[in-house]
Amino acid sequence: MRQALESRFTSFDGQALFYRHWPAITTPAQRAILLLHRGHEHSGRLQHVVDELDLADTPVFAWDARGHGRNDGPRGFSPSIGTTIRDLEEFVRHLQAEHGVRIDQLIVIAQSVGAVLAASWVHDYAPRLRALILAAPAFKVKLYVPFARPSLRLMHKLRGNFFVNSYVKAKFLTHDAERIASYNSDPLITRPISANILLALYDTAERIIADAGAITVPTQLLISGADFVVHKAPQETFFQNLGSPCKERHELPGFYHDTLGERDRALAFDKIRAFIQRVEAGVARPSLLAADQHGYTAQEFNRLQQPLPALSPKRWNFALTRLTLATLGRLSDGIRLGWQTGFDSGSTLDYVYRNQASGITPLGRLGDRVYLDSIGWRGIRQRKLHLQELISLAVLELEQAGMPVRLVDIAAGHGRYVLDALSTNADRVEHLQLRDYSDINVSAGRKLIAQRGLQGKARFDQGDAFDGADLAALQPRPTLAIVSGLYELFPGNAGIRDSLAGLAAAVPAGGYLVYTNQPWHPQLEMIARTLTSHRGGSDWVMRRRTQEEMDQLVAAAGFEKICQRIDEWGIFSVTIARRLHATPHQRQTVQAQATA
Repeated sequence: MRQALESRFTSFDGQALFYRHWPAITTPAQRAILLLHRGHEHSGRLQHVVDELDLADTPVFAWDARGHGRNDGPRGFSPSIGTTIRDLEEFVRHLQAEHGVRIDQLIVIAQSVGAVLAASWVHDYAPRLRALILAAPAFKVKLYVPFARPSLRLMHKLRGNFFVNSYVKAKFLTHDAERIASYNSDPLITRPISANILLALYDTAERIIADAGAITVPTQLLISGADFVVHKAPQETFFQNLGSPCKERHELPGFYHDTLGERDRALAFDKIRAFIQRVEAGVARPSLLAADQHGYTAQEFNRLQQPLPALSPKRWNFALTRLTLATLGRLSDGIRLGWQTGFDSGSTLDYVYRNQASGITPLGRLGDRVYLDSIGWRGIRQRKLHLQELISLAVLELEQAGMPVRLVDIAAGHGRYVLDALSTNADRVEHLQLRDYSDINVSAGRKLIAQRGLQGKARFDQGDAFDGADLAALQPRPTLAIVSGLYELFPGNAGIRDSLAGLAAAVPAGGYLVYTNQPWHPQLEMIARTLTSHRGGSDWVMRRRTQEEMDQLVAAAGFEKICQRIDEWGIFSVTIARRLHATPHQRQTVQAQATA
């Protein structure tokens, strides 16, 4: 038995989380393994996995997820599933900083709920893992009570959060008598689960299954053939949708839910070791730089541009929605502004940021509140908070590096979010340049600068965010460039590559880029079929970029991703990247792109 070292790391909100570390006992290989336990369990129950994998040259890590094992706090509870997914991101960052683990050498092996967390993390944060191995992922838990899920959702809405005790008995998890006995006697087993997490588990799993094409990490899926706890069909759909060119699916007949704790688990471990060998023999990761031409989100974009069949119920439903918004909806100030300037305009964005419902008559004000509380606009406001956080972080990093703080936002809209972000950092900023293509936005932004008394430090210019040569010639040379809510509005990658090349030529090595992305949107088709864009009143049809695609575009321009934030619903991400020292070849390429 390999001996574990016990430790803790501090997550983003100050919560200390427990983990175990099994160091390599022979000369370390160029790999590390991270284990994620099942729901209700903890890292101590993964000791046998470490031993039976029999990879003595590999350091292994495993945590106790928030609300489990030896962590403080309510049992089975996390503020949200997004909180736990971010815990995982912070844990991996801790392993990189404290244990020298390289992300491209990390293999994640996760079971059940842990497998859903792992898949969600890979989808939302796009880490370039070596491999992802998922055993019996709990994409859809079997709730044997009729109408259990809608009943839980209604109860949660009416009475607030509560806890649900697990109905699962150990004898339905495994045929292994020793594992059954240890489960029943383990005082650290967490039998209750918070209702908010149980419901969010379903919602998150549905999102990840639908958008599994975004996952390109080499992935192995192990399905338990006689699973009493979770449904098999969602696992199959997830595998079919996976975007990875290297993927394997194995069904283990007769296995109960605890795949890696079953009596015949040696079969599973044999497949895991073989997959690790396959991946380490060499697997090419796909380039997504041309995903706008042949990627699956390009296909989705093309479908959204096509009219629905004349007799399609969806077509008539969207037509009715559009008619309602274009008539009765105009009582809402926000909706009326959207029709006037475009629902993706800087003016609409500024209105959403202010979040003050107004309209004609009480009905109009009520409609405006419903409009402002839609999932997309809530995500936009969360994006603003994340922008402010990462802009402040970049300012602090520049100061600590002894570099001047000179900001440029190349498509600032009215500039409210940047000015808000600098409200506590204004003294640290040497120069602020806001830019936008729209006359309306430039005029409104200049008024905001004057209102805040920043005329001596800030200016607002008109400029094209896709003119690489113009961006490359920015003066004074910015040390922090911001691109927010822009690239998401344009389906093609050519203009974005020009824009990033220009910024790469302008920002010196050690400077920063803060950029946003929209890897997912639950109302994508509704928006495309009912709302209009600021570009000539055309339909607002968006092409999503997976997080990995966006990160690859940024990396190709010469920036290194540092950290990322994403909202609870996986809609909008904000990322900070550092400008690398460019080689002569890279500088020539960037300059050629910027002046093309």
